[in-house]
Amino acid sequence: MTRRAALPGGILAVALLASSCGGGLGAGSEDGATRVTVTVSAASSLTGAFTEIATAFERQNPGVAVRVNLGGSSALAEQINAGAPVDVFASASASTMATVVAAGNAVNPTTFARNSLAVVTPPANPAGITSLSDLARPGVTVAVCAPQVPCGSAAASLLDRAGIRVTPATLDPDVKAVLSRVTSDEVDAGIVYVTDARAAGAEAHTVEIPTSENVSTDYLIAVVEGSDQVDWARSFVDFVTGPGARATLTTAGFESP
Repeated sequence: MTRRAALPGGILAVALLASSCGGGLGAGSEDGATRVTVTVSAASSLTGAFTEIATAFERQNPGVAVRVNLGGSSALAEQINAGAPVDVFASASASTMATVVAAGNAVNPTTFARNSLAVVTPPANPAGITSLSDLARPGVTVAVCAPQVPCGSAAASLLDRAGIRVTPATLDPDVKAVLSRVTSDEVDAGIVYVTDARAAGAEAHTVEIPTSENVSTDYLIAVVEGSDQVDWARSFVDFVTGPGARATLTTAGFESP
């Protein structure tokens, strides 16, 4: 199967192009021009880490460009199952990856990282949020991901586990949208991944959730069946699961699987 349908709109696409000459796997060129593009659909919570990893992969393999499509894992899975031209899928949940495997569009996914949750507020924390239970206070507005998205499912599990009832002010398509609502002062708080809270830096105040109360989610990666660049796709997956990328993921706040 050759996947030639155009990628749907609404995805943030980042094109990272190699600029040096040579090439691994015989795909480079003497003038340094890109001869191969590997398209990677990745959960939006992987934005920072995968931008660095893709750049490192390109440096190691001149002549190869990595194009990263970022979005909610469930939406990316639907696009892959609809025939979007994707070579690698990196999902923020095992269940979402399972839908791609069940459709025959991936086999033998590998768990490469784990993430947990945090509460974020605007820097001044005007609602005075100091714990997860504060999200249930009357008048506190909370943003979470939609329930079909891994970060939304994880947030629901977190609140259920803690016995906390929260009526979200918004149900967003991915974790970056939740974080954006917080940093723009649209809501009092949001539930995001630890990695997104870390990436926000001074733009958000983080309220940590104790490990005993927290939930975690596994990240899986796989070559998409029918990839036009299957050898390079496998090479990228191997790179992501290797020691160099592991260091990048750890720095971003991801845990080892």
